[in-house]
Amino acid sequence: MTTPQHKIGSGFGARSSADEVLRGIDLTGKTAVVTGGYSGLGLETTRALAKAGARVVVPARRVAPAREALEGISGVEVDELDLADLDSVRGFAERFLASGRGIDILINNAGIMACPETRVGPGWELQFATNHLGHYALVNRLWSAIQPGARVVAVSSVAHHFSPVRWDDWRFSDGYEKWAAYGQSKTANVLFAVHLDALGRDQGVRTFSLHPGGILTPLQRHLATEEMVDAGWIDEDRNPVHSAFKTPEQGAATQVWTVTSSQLDGMGGVYCEDCDIAEPAPDDGPSESGVRSYAINPEHAARLWALSAELTGVNAFVD
Repeated sequence: MTTPQHKIGSGFGARSSADEVLRGIDLTGKTAVVTGGYSGLGLETTRALAKAGARVVVPARRVAPAREALEGISGVEVDELDLADLDSVRGFAERFLASGRGIDILINNAGIMACPETRVGPGWELQFATNHLGHYALVNRLWSAIQPGARVVAVSSVAHHFSPVRWDDWRFSDGYEKWAAYGQSKTANVLFAVHLDALGRDQGVRTFSLHPGGILTPLQRHLATEEMVDAGWIDEDRNPVHSAFKTPEQGAATQVWTVTSSQLDGMGGVYCEDCDIAEPAPDDGPSESGVRSYAINPEHAARLWALSAELTGVNAFVD
């Protein structure tokens, strides 16, 4: 299978920060929407985009903590959004559309990881519902506001290596495994980007997915200290010990680069990491980087889009 999945030599790398990536870039007059943009790397993404002049809208499940976290950052507003609740997604989208504004940057940053088995709506597994279906519905409901020349980014993870989409049991009805469920949701993020790019490129909207890197943030809130110690991530005092961990400022860099870099003009549908396009990864055996072929397969991407449209009842590309 041919793929544009090869590094382009961006000049940035794993230790680049969001501010370094944005140096010399003026986003004045641009509107960005960053889900979960009040915590962890989302907070750093919001801060960096606002510093560069963008107006940043932060949809948040917890509005009061979001406003507190973002206090003092100019050009930022918070609105309510629970990605696991499709009525909440619709409400946020309707309020945004009523404002008459366009969207130049849309970053699907919010997510949950390795949570206990939880069911929402009609029995959907929570990680798939939040990380994928909620974002799918959000982008489709906001589509009329997304401007030509805009970029959409789905924040995925190298954890997509943990599982493809389990077409025969995507609900995990036949036994729940938290890491496989997380991996499936992150594969879904990549496939979403592949198909949305195919649908939107003729309108001038390009879509990317990415792995931000390993970062210790509230994303790990469902993991016990003992589990992270055993994984070699932290010591018993919860201090990071893995040399590959990035700071939140470094973790935000790839998504900021992906939505602003002129080096990606005319491109889309690719998976990025460390402020560059990622290389393909083998589909079996261990790998700490790159994208697996099942995550960028256009047939799988179209199949997931159709499934998502059926489940959510939303598809901006059908009359």
